[in-house]
Amino acid sequence: MSIRTIRRLLAGDAQSDRIVPPSGITAHLILFAAAAMAFLAVFALALALAAGRVADRWSDDLSQSATLRISGPAEQRDAQTEAALTILQETPGIASSRPLSVQEQAMLLAPWLGTDLPLQDLPLPQLIEVIADQTGYDTDALQQRLTDEVPGAVLDDHSRWSAPVVDAVQGLRRLGLISLLLIAGTLAATVTLAARAVLAANAQVIEVLRLVGAQDRFVTRAFVRRLTLRALVGASSGMVLGLLAVLLLPSGGEADGFLTDIGFHGIGWLVPLLVPAMTAAIAFVATWLAARQKLTEFS
Repeated sequence: MSIRTIRRLLAGDAQSDRIVPPSGITAHLILFAAAAMAFLAVFALALALAAGRVADRWSDDLSQSATLRISGPAEQRDAQTEAALTILQETPGIASSRPLSVQEQAMLLAPWLGTDLPLQDLPLPQLIEVIADQTGYDTDALQQRLTDEVPGAVLDDHSRWSAPVVDAVQGLRRLGLISLLLIAGTLAATVTLAARAVLAANAQVIEVLRLVGAQDRFVTRAFVRRLTLRALVGASSGMVLGLLAVLLLPSGGEADGFLTDIGFHGIGWLVPLLVPAMTAAIAFVATWLAARQKLTEFS
């Protein structure tokens, strides 16, 4: 289908527009379906974009941080901690390192052990926070040196548990994109059924038009334009409602979590504007194909 044909189809024709009834169950069906699918598409986009942001942020943060655990005897722990800090300061690729205080370790253990636990009576290891710079460091070489010079020191780069978490969030992003494809398919099926229903309901009118010399493209143009515009109006309404709903979602403030970050940021607010255009394009193609197929059946 050429660009010229598309322009002619969307330009409209006062005579051909009279073929398609301006109201009825099919008109309400297409408007409602387009609005509902656009509303859901906005949320699917918000989910996919939010999951992508969180996955990128977590991946960057965790890839630059590590924890060094000193588990030696209590009387040797201070000396081992000083030795480990010296090694970390001499290691290329490490931006900073610092031992965690008892209060910070208590905060880390609070979700599992509670806040009233007497940590001073427990043989807790000394934890050292390690932050890498942009170039990074050789984990295996650092662990080998720590093993040789600081017995009982274990370096944890968080890769064992960070990778599954990031993969899970990436899976949510893929789920959002798959949801968009399912929404597009559902809309196409709904518009196709509605177009075929309208064509079937106006079968006698189409036969009369053919008898007086009307060509199939005359009839097709009327149905494609009318149903496409209905889908565009419905999708625009659904998009606006979806954006309002996203704006009303509670914010987590400073919380750095996935459920508190669902929405659009910056230029991302322009992405939902593509939803009505994509809906109209889907309706255009679906109606065109349905009309051509149905008119062929009438022949």
